[in-house]
Amino acid sequence: MAPEELIAELDACFSRFDAIARKHKLEKIKTIGDSYMAVGGVPAPNRTHAVDSVLAALEIRRFMMDLAERKKTQNRPCWQLRLGIHTGPLVAGVIGREKFAYDVWGDTVNTASRLESSGIAGRINISEATYEQVKVFFVCEYRGKISAKHKGEMDMYFVNSVNPELLQNEPPDAPNESFAESYRRL
Repeated sequence: MAPEELIAELDACFSRFDAIARKHKLEKIKTIGDSYMAVGGVPAPNRTHAVDSVLAALEIRRFMMDLAERKKTQNRPCWQLRLGIHTGPLVAGVIGREKFAYDVWGDTVNTASRLESSGIAGRINISEATYEQVKVFFVCEYRGKISAKHKGEMDMYFVNSVNPELLQNEPPDAPNESFAESYRRL
């Protein structure tokens, strides 16, 4: 791609990711090249951040799959996407005196990055800590212990979909009232 075309496509994708993040109560932290980082539960802590993050990841994945289908019909290259999610404590805030940027730090951030890099294109890779918080809501597939850089062996899971018992038919794949009720109880 020409640099201008690449930037335009990244802008279109990241703008959509911004809307999805906002919809699911996530905070966009930054983009680095073709990487996008958002977190849940900041700046105001909440008990739904893990579920919110997975819902956003599913929506981002669907958007990118639809985009890839359109590009294939035009014989154009498409992006491959890996998503990694980890749940845990972190530090968030603004540091410095120039070009202020809200950022996050800590082992949770590093672990999430390792989950992304240990993932497979088109899949949502989550840690055991995240799995424990979302397993009622989503169909997850245990991957086993996967070696992650500077982390050693980690139990990892793929999120495949929302639990079918928690879906309604219209609109397709939308969470139903049982999902909403369980979500409110978190």
